[in-house]
Amino acid sequence: MRESAAERHDRLLGLVRERGSARVSDLAALLGVSPVTARRDVEELAGRGLLDRVHGSVSWPRDADAGPADRPGPGSGPAPAPASGSGPAGGGLVLGMLAPSSTYYFAEVIRGAHEAAARAGARLVLRISDYRPQEDQTRTEGLLSAGAEGLLVAPGWQDPGDPAAFGDWIASLPAPTVLLERRPAAGSPLDGLDRVCSDHAYGVLLAVRHLVRLGHGAPLLMARADSPTAVAVRSGYAEALAVLGLRAPQDVIDSVPSELFPDAFEQAVRALREAVMTGVATAALVHNDVDAIQVVQRLAELGVRVPEDLALIAYDDEVAALADTPLTAVAPPKREVGRHATELLVERLGQSTGAPRRHLTLLPQLRVRGSCGARNHP
Repeated sequence: MRESAAERHDRLLGLVRERGSARVSDLAALLGVSPVTARRDVEELAGRGLLDRVHGSVSWPRDADAGPADRPGPGSGPAPAPASGSGPAGGGLVLGMLAPSSTYYFAEVIRGAHEAAARAGARLVLRISDYRPQEDQTRTEGLLSAGAEGLLVAPGWQDPGDPAAFGDWIASLPAPTVLLERRPAAGSPLDGLDRVCSDHAYGVLLAVRHLVRLGHGAPLLMARADSPTAVAVRSGYAEALAVLGLRAPQDVIDSVPSELFPDAFEQAVRALREAVMTGVATAALVHNDVDAIQVVQRLAELGVRVPEDLALIAYDDEVAALADTPLTAVAPPKREVGRHATELLVERLGQSTGAPRRHLTLLPQLRVRGSCGARNHP
């Protein structure tokens, strides 16, 4: 299977972190990609503040205010303590965080967690699983070995069967644990843990209701099925239609990463085009942002314009605003998830073992831009 852009970014960050600095041409060789691809990756990561770039080279940022846990590499070791934290040597609280990625969606979750840890005078230690759930347990045990007294855990689940296959160990961890952006099966051992999640069903309802109020019928859903968020968006779509008394115009269009499965992605785009051209639907919700931008570009080449012919809303709001036509998007409260989960963990560490567990659900927002401004339809 080809490596995804997110996985490549994590490898690039890891290389720079290990070396302190590196030439872009050397990174291209180490990553096994073209210099053009390496420069593009570096520009994106530098734009997010994850790297410093100067004269053909990149370096690991040294901004103490942002803190190294905001700029993680692929977590083979703990992040250095922020300037304001005392670390284990100074007797400060140490929190461990397992995340499936350090880029895209989880970059903001990590940022929120780091900010909250710094405010609490704690050190945040980060490890990344690269969406390999079979490695989650080992990496989490590494956090405990590094001195973590409490844990923030976002397992690298992708398939529906992953929680059952790679989740039971979480309930028996010897330290207080808070799940992030993961909803285990009701009644399972993991369901009894503290957790902080975005309410993706509510986010989908916001999108569908907005499109209907613009005069459209039920929108189509084009979505992946390779992450807990994708699964939640799919189930939320069915719930939203039921709440609004609508029927899906056709089955969900299955999407895949275009860089990994270009033929299947093309097939999905053409299915969406066919639905528009035949009048089946005049609006669509697309998960995720990257797919949505690529969908809009390909639709334009196939003669379908957004928003003139199709009103479109993306889900995630990571890069939606950067499209040629800025995309209306559902924005899960990613940074707030990290912040509230860390605050809950710190509070938990200061409580007695009998204190009630909590499930905290945060509501996404709809950020309206140009892509849903298609003409009203009767």
